[in-house]
Amino acid sequence: MSKKITAVGEVLIDLTQTGVNEAGIREFRAYPGGAPANVVIAAHRLGLDAAFIGCVGKDSFGDSLRATLENDGVDTTALLTSDVPTTMAVVTVDETGERSFSFYRGPGADITLEWENIPKSVIDTCDVLHFGSVSLTDDPARTATLKCAEYAREKGKIVTYDPNYRARLWKSEADAMEQMRRPIPMADIIKISDEETALMTGEASPEGASKILCDQGAKLVLVTLGANGVFYRCGEICGHVPGFKVKVADTNGAGDTFFGAFLSRLLRREGYLAGITEAELVSMLKFANKAASLTTSRPGAIPAMPTEDEVVDYD
Repeated sequence: MSKKITAVGEVLIDLTQTGVNEAGIREFRAYPGGAPANVVIAAHRLGLDAAFIGCVGKDSFGDSLRATLENDGVDTTALLTSDVPTTMAVVTVDETGERSFSFYRGPGADITLEWENIPKSVIDTCDVLHFGSVSLTDDPARTATLKCAEYAREKGKIVTYDPNYRARLWKSEADAMEQMRRPIPMADIIKISDEETALMTGEASPEGASKILCDQGAKLVLVTLGANGVFYRCGEICGHVPGFKVKVADTNGAGDTFFGAFLSRLLRREGYLAGITEAELVSMLKFANKAASLTTSRPGAIPAMPTEDEVVDYD
């Protein structure tokens, strides 16, 4: 039986810069995105069953996001609809492929997700419940996300957390720190970027930050380092797995692809993290780094995510 991941949070439109025309005007394309949705699609393409919990507007963007998930085989039973418009992020990309974000979310449909309306069966039937921090910025989505995580823990599921700091979505950095740190004790696995270590723990170094997060209850902490790969800590095991060199088109979705790919490998292992060796962990992380590198070589997030054959054949 295939293992299943369920994610809760935002699915939105990434209005992504694709170039500049002859008149110097930026050109954009409407890509499907949202970190939790990215993770479940990446994981599904690499072998897991997948479901998504979230909310979109009753508009053409919402319809297209639902179709994107369903066309990729993701269960949308818990993708609810709202009278509020579908959330949009405007993504500008510099010459190195690095991104900056602006959000049209005042409010956006993703914030209107309510715990009472979520069909709990999509959590009951999963092996992993995944969430990020964008849905923690405001209620009712904040409460819904935290209750999903609590419910999953009560049901004995693996809970994974990826804090994504987007400064423009928060009232202040202090507010972001308070709310983004709240779920740490609920998470078995935390994936964090090196840009967020200090915000989440007060310690900038991957070594120090991962130790603090493990001391707070995480069984595994993965600190992504961009092109330099990932630092890992699992109990007494810690180390670094380098990334793969690639010509970067767009880094959007790379971290989500990495995490989805890693979880697709972990869930194939009997016992998951229990008794895992360093060699097993490193092998999974190499696979995840490959998948992330492939994503950065192509524009967009979801459209750029690789299949299993592409990752296996990638040198």
